Amino acid sequence: MPSVTVTAPAKLNLFLHITGQRSDGYHNLQTVFQLLDYGDELTLSARDDDRIIINAQGASLNDVAPQDNLVVRAAEALRAAENVNKARKKLGADISLTKRVPTGGGLGGGSSDAASTLLALNSLWSLNLSTEALANIGRKLGADVPVFVRGQSAWAEGIGEELTPLELPERWFLVIHPSCHVSTKVIFSHPQLTRDTPAITMAAFFTGPTRNDFENLVRRLADPVDKALIWLEKFGEARMTGSGASVFASFDSEAQANRVQRKVPSEWHSFVARGLNRSPVAAQLEGLSLAKDR
Repeated sequence: MPSVTVTAPAKLNLFLHITGQRSDGYHNLQTVFQLLDYGDELTLSARDDDRIIINAQGASLNDVAPQDNLVVRAAEALRAAENVNKARKKLGADISLTKRVPTGGGLGGGSSDAASTLLALNSLWSLNLSTEALANIGRKLGADVPVFVRGQSAWAEGIGEELTPLELPERWFLVIHPSCHVSTKVIFSHPQLTRDTPAITMAAFFTGPTRNDFENLVRRLADPVDKALIWLEKFGEARMTGSGASVFASFDSEAQANRVQRKVPSEWHSFVARGLNRSPVAAQLEGLSLAKDR
């Protein structure tokens, strides 16, 4: 049976403003998603039955039941999509997931895994669904999934689903996960969360001051995040990504980032990554398409 190996790139929120809360409880925000050349890896093989079988290994997977894994949920959502003719053939898959991105770190690991699963199975199963159709399926799995499906660094508004592709200057990032978990649900519902930051223009992101509206609250609630930011601020502008717990700083070169990483305290997980404007998944799937055509 055909198989393919794809990357699930991590992301950073270069800033994150919460501009209001909607009547349905969701928050309106503005952010920039920066894709990274660091992420999880998935190998997917089509099966000749309708079983979805996952073998997951790596960071932070001990407490995730297979049925709760976003990869499994993405495969099942794709199979259940209205315009997928399941009667035409059996749609099953063996999926091997190697985790490198810490869960609960604000790096989008689960959302990216789900998006890469949708893209890879769309190709493996020869469904030929459009990117927009896959993004719509992904949106039901999580607000960040569509940006990974579309595969470009982007300016985002609304609840994160209104995406405008961005060409960002090449930077290298040192990312630190300070060995703690921050609950997105708890932070979003916290009464002290700032929810009224004035909206800015895309141009203002490149020229004016921005921040992460979650950061001050998380620093008060999670001491390891505060300590990591204090440490990283010695080497440049440090910022938290998403709702935490990971923090990052950018550098002009890989060598600069590596020099600082060598000083990171051993109790923290860290990695150096280059910012990407485009996800590698599309190019990886082109290889599968060429193999099918031969």
